[in-house]
Amino acid sequence: MRYISTRNTQDVFSFKDVFLKGLAPEGGLFVPKDIPIYEKKELNKLKNLSYNELAQKIILQFCSDEFNENEIKEMVDNSYKSFRVKNVVKIKKIGKINLLELFHGPTLAFKDIAMQVIGNMYEKILRKNNQKINIIVATSGDTGAAAINAIKDRNNIKIFVLHPENKISEIQRKFMTTVKSKNVFNIALSSNFDECQNLVKLMFADKEFCQKINMSGVNSINWARIVVQTVYYFFAYFQIAKNNEKINFSVPTGNFGDIYAGYVAKKMGLPINKLIIATNSNDILNRVINTGVYKPLKVQHTVSPSMDIQVVSNFERLIFDIFSCNSKKTSKLMNDLREQGQFKLEKEDLKKIKENFCSGSLSEKETKLFINDTFKNQNLLIDPHTAVAIGVAEKIILKGDIVILATAHPAKFTKVIEDETNTKPELPENFNNILVEKEIFDKLPKDLKKIQSYILEKI
Repeated sequence: MRYISTRNTQDVFSFKDVFLKGLAPEGGLFVPKDIPIYEKKELNKLKNLSYNELAQKIILQFCSDEFNENEIKEMVDNSYKSFRVKNVVKIKKIGKINLLELFHGPTLAFKDIAMQVIGNMYEKILRKNNQKINIIVATSGDTGAAAINAIKDRNNIKIFVLHPENKISEIQRKFMTTVKSKNVFNIALSSNFDECQNLVKLMFADKEFCQKINMSGVNSINWARIVVQTVYYFFAYFQIAKNNEKINFSVPTGNFGDIYAGYVAKKMGLPINKLIIATNSNDILNRVINTGVYKPLKVQHTVSPSMDIQVVSNFERLIFDIFSCNSKKTSKLMNDLREQGQFKLEKEDLKKIKENFCSGSLSEKETKLFINDTFKNQNLLIDPHTAVAIGVAEKIILKGDIVILATAHPAKFTKVIEDETNTKPELPENFNNILVEKEIFDKLPKDLKKIQSYILEKI
């Protein structure tokens, strides 16, 4: 498997290059030169595998130049041994819908599924090559906690997490800031996620700084995140589809990484009908799908904070794909966005997107209503992001089963759920310590140079 960039198809990279760099040299995102495709006969061979076995088969397709079968097996087994359900994820039938619970890992969010594997990949690659790196990551809520849990206490690696101060839930923050590990650094910025993410991109773009600290990233711009997340689309499909029919997935999305993984699964041959882009009132994805105009607006703070995003990093990968891998055309749109604050897709481009995607958004009022209704009608507590996915799916008429991606445990959003249902979602027993542990984090101004100085002091 060889990789190219969305903004430069001439240079070719190995999996190790892609994994450690995170972002391509000219600011583009890495994608495989060719996507492996499973024929119907091959899909039938995969359908009876356990989650771990399926993960091993799929992940190996993308990194066999770096890891052998035994190494992948060891990493996958180590990554999922502490998950609270046997097959990593759990499927529940709720009325007409299928709920795919992705929050049974160590920080109660879907990000754990990819991040645990990534932590083991880092350790193995760094040990093989006798290297040290520093990870810098922005979080809109769950990525930071999942990354910290996967990276803490490992050798040859430090992690710096930027989060927007007072714009993530208390439990989300405490999953990060109560970790006592010498290689973990939490930074609270008076900003929003888009600004945090932009600061990380600026650090990647600062070649001197990037090389000096040997910088790497674990946001969903890192291709390895996408690869590992494709697995649960395959697993859910095999559990639900009985006769190789097409099914649909509704995905609460902000940065387009999780739903893009579903798109990759479809390109690999999985019989998916539509991928439903479910957004909150930060509805840039819904707007661009319906109008063709990609124009970030001011971020609104909502009860589903992991989706409070207006600059959608992974959308560039989809644009590159619908442009038939034309890096010049992709670069032009990205330049338009930087210089003019927006870009416009042509009708033909939108038509290609709509072959695979449909979209919708939910207001704050509607999100709260679906939290309440799901509890009242199904006796089930759901987090606000899952509520968005359910609410948007109910607005759209599609042929075939719909799978809702339940991306976080409801206890990570206690206040809004208790306000709407008069019922307090309880954390699983072994997590209660984070409520009382002392928090450790530093507050810094939204200033690139000061953040870089802080990082240089700590390494």
